[in-house]
Amino acid sequence: MEERLEDILEMLKRDGKVRVKDLSEKFNVSEGMIRKDLSKLEQHGNIKRTYGGAILERKIIHNDNTTSRIISNIEEKEKIARLVMDEIEENDVIFMDISSTNYTVATMMTGFTKNITLITNMNRIAMAFDSIPNVDIIQLGGMYNKKTGGTVGAFTVNEIKKFKIDKAFIGAGGINIEDNFVSNFNLDEVSTKEAIIKASKKRYLITINEKFYNDGSYKFCELGDVDYIITDKKPEENIIDGLSKYNVKVIY
Repeated sequence: MEERLEDILEMLKRDGKVRVKDLSEKFNVSEGMIRKDLSKLEQHGNIKRTYGGAILERKIIHNDNTTSRIISNIEEKEKIARLVMDEIEENDVIFMDISSTNYTVATMMTGFTKNITLITNMNRIAMAFDSIPNVDIIQLGGMYNKKTGGTVGAFTVNEIKKFKIDKAFIGAGGINIEDNFVSNFNLDEVSTKEAIIKASKKRYLITINEKFYNDGSYKFCELGDVDYIITDKKPEENIIDGLSKYNVKVIY
């Protein structure tokens, strides 16, 4: 039974939904047994029952403390960091916003040799480039948010509007393919992220793979507002197919 439950979860991650009838035929058990399986998964918070089947239950994430997230998922973030550096070209003007993943990128760029201009609203990111002479830093002012470790709000938004950004690397708390939105943890960051997207030629979301199954508390854009998603491993096929409808390319 445990193996069957794991298989059902894998199918949900791959396809986004399952039907009782199909599962009954696949596992050669009664539809009643499958309904019991789905009830158990629902009790554990893994899925949401629907008429005749089930869909994967999305997690609502509320942690807006960037400092606490910096030390989590380090290996995955380092993979993303290497991919980000491959996207940066000589003389690019880039933006790295408040994000634990962006901070990991910054700490891994100690040997970076390309001449670029980096704009950021996260203090830790700016400080990570203190000893790298070929990277010019523009640190944005504004209201300092102690939880996120960066500046947000109206003043910061007005500062962003002054720039023409080649490539923006933007953190996300959740990416919802089915409902077509990208979300974050902190309300004060919403207007800031919206301004970054509007000011940039190419927009990259940078996020670990599990964020495809999470939602933050606050929406800040639709999928069509971004060009690329950089993540640590290949997403499930239903996610790649869903993103292709919005012309979003996945880099992994």
